[in-house]
Amino acid sequence: MSERTRGAGAPLRLGTRGSALALAQSRGVADALTAATGRAVELVEVVTAGDRSSAPVHRLGVGVFVSALRDALVAGEIDFAVHSYKDLPTAGQAGLHIAAVPPREDPRDALVARDGRTLAELPPGATVGTGALRRIAQLHALGLQLTVVPIRGNVDTRVRRVRGPEADLDAVVLARAGLVRLGRAEEITETLDPMLMLPAPAQGALAVECRLDDAELVELLGALDHAPTRAAVTAERAMLATLEAGCSAPVAGYAELAEGDDGDEIYLRGAVISPDGTREVRLSRTGTPAEATEIGKALAAELLDRGADSILGAPRESGARTQHFGATE
Repeated sequence: MSERTRGAGAPLRLGTRGSALALAQSRGVADALTAATGRAVELVEVVTAGDRSSAPVHRLGVGVFVSALRDALVAGEIDFAVHSYKDLPTAGQAGLHIAAVPPREDPRDALVARDGRTLAELPPGATVGTGALRRIAQLHALGLQLTVVPIRGNVDTRVRRVRGPEADLDAVVLARAGLVRLGRAEEITETLDPMLMLPAPAQGALAVECRLDDAELVELLGALDHAPTRAAVTAERAMLATLEAGCSAPVAGYAELAEGDDGDEIYLRGAVISPDGTREVRLSRTGTPAEATEIGKALAAELLDRGADSILGAPRESGARTQHFGATE
């Protein structure tokens, strides 16, 4: 839809999921865009298949929280959409464009536990809930004799499993970024070091997507783009795409930008862990931001050479994109 069709000066329509976290993320982007460009933005709620399903997250399939938003974009029902970047399939969609990657929130995982406990203070047998296979695998790998319980639901639903009147878990692990964006950072009892719990690729980052042929909006949204975040996420997702990991194999990745001897440098860590935590391959690689894609691809190749292929399990077909993306909450 062109600016003429949209109507000069009409509010831009931002498509979003209706969860509290998705709305908070979208409002933040809307406010930032209005501040940067002066354009008014209205939110349009779109229900996705993931919102309607009660199935475990790892069984929902790729892009389950994304496809309805993209359909609305293609149909011209909305002008742009905000996604949790880790929910996006690594293969792009024809006719659509990631026009901006805003500054990333802290990508680390967080623990919310009873009595203010840290992970190390949980007793053997303590019940810890999480919806991501990547977290389940890494919790098992720590060897703390925890009872890990697969759960799903939004942030409020998960935290109530620990702190509500009907609490039935000792702790939950979820993305720190979601708690911060909801103004609930004070509920975190420990922010987990990536050495213990490596985040999901693109965790904490947002993707602002519009139609490729909407040149004016592509330019407007570009005001929100944060080059360091885009470079880090590009490296992480290039690793994920090259691994072509199946839903049964948790993959973690985290890229940081730091000042090197010859300018900015990307430090990318990647891991493939078996669901029971008994086998893992962890490696790292560095390079310049301009080499972000190549860094991710090269690290994935090294992981495969070191045995990640055997953890990934099922034969991988060329071009397949069957990896699991953690729930946005």
